[in-house]
Amino acid sequence: MSVVIPTYKRPELLRRCLDAVLAQQLPPESFEVIVVDDGHDDCTQAAVEALAAAHPAGPALRYLRPAHGRGPAIARNCGWRAGFGALVVFTDDDTIPAPGWLANGERAMAEGGLSGLCGRVQVPCADPRRRPTDHERMTRGLESAEFVTANAFVRRNALVRIGGFDERFQRAWREDSDLQFRLMDECGPVGRCEEAVVQHPVRPERWGVCLRQQRNAYFDALLYKKHPQQYRQRIRRVPPWNYYLIVALALATPLLLLAGQASAAITAALLAGAFVLHLAVQRLRHTALTPEHIGEMLLTSALIPFLSVYWRLRGAIHFRAAFL
Repeated sequence: MSVVIPTYKRPELLRRCLDAVLAQQLPPESFEVIVVDDGHDDCTQAAVEALAAAHPAGPALRYLRPAHGRGPAIARNCGWRAGFGALVVFTDDDTIPAPGWLANGERAMAEGGLSGLCGRVQVPCADPRRRPTDHERMTRGLESAEFVTANAFVRRNALVRIGGFDERFQRAWREDSDLQFRLMDECGPVGRCEEAVVQHPVRPERWGVCLRQQRNAYFDALLYKKHPQQYRQRIRRVPPWNYYLIVALALATPLLLLAGQASAAITAALLAGAFVLHLAVQRLRHTALTPEHIGEMLLTSALIPFLSVYWRLRGAIHFRAAFL
């Protein structure tokens, strides 16, 4: 097996991940570990080389840098193409694989006749006594995701057949779903192995991380262009019409004022505010109710529809997809 780990300027998290990978319950000669540094970071290189020197009897541990471009799809392609294993295993630098991760995944692939499979991702709860933040709740979505490259096993010949990851996915978003759909369409079934476990602790994030994540919608347009039926069945059944409605009402308000329709403008503004408040309440329903978090949810809920619609339409135009 070739274990491929893309990383970007997070040497401490990477070291934690590598400690767990090197401690797998398998003979060291049965797998190799390939770290692909998408950040071209000297500290990361030094950390990998130091760990390799400290485990001379362990599995081969290699450090690579992509020759061109940036992004997890490019990094993963660089890694698996440089590997030797008939089975390629992907994880991320912020995961902690369980000791039996590789053995259980390999066994499931041998028994199932699959082109690939997704293992189980656990997001540990930092404090079960308190409600999670919106960011923590979103990270927990990994636990129910169909296929994520934080824990994926794929046959090398299947990767060769489909050409690996589509490098137009320049962020860590939807490149895994695209790989899953192409494997299913061209190479055979993609399965699941609950015994192949990695933990994915929630990383601390700055205020307003949800605003920065709206750029991901740009690549939703690419996934929809390539797999429209799969996208609607497995990703999002309908567009976020509430976002479009909020944007339309907000844009209509000044136009109505200019047209001398003050009552209609006030009505549009109040309706837009009501929909924003409803969005914030929905996001707060199962999350933390601290004053700071409530304030963040209220303000970001007013901005998210505009950012989301912008990136969705920009992606639709760029990729020439009939996507909303």
